[in-house]
Amino acid sequence: MSDFKQSKRFVISKSLIGKNQLIQVNFANGNVVKYNHDLAYEIMKEKLDVMPCFIKYKSYTSSKALPMPLRNVDILGKVEE
Repeated sequence: MSDFKQSKRFVISKSLIGKNQLIQVNFANGNVVKYNHDLAYEIMKEKLDVMPCFIKYKSYTSSKALPMPLRNVDILGKVEE
């Protein structure tokens, strides 16, 4: 059984890279998204590495929705539930 870290916003953080952290986001609009932090980072890495917020704060967040590059792709990977 896998443990998902609960969050109210989508987050990619440098401190979580390499930890294979599973995250469940419960957006305010009722949408729920589960993702593997490392898979999401790998998909967005090229964009994140040049974003001022990621460079300065070492994290990227979205409180409203899943970022466009991650929609319609497998961001959960193989998980035993």
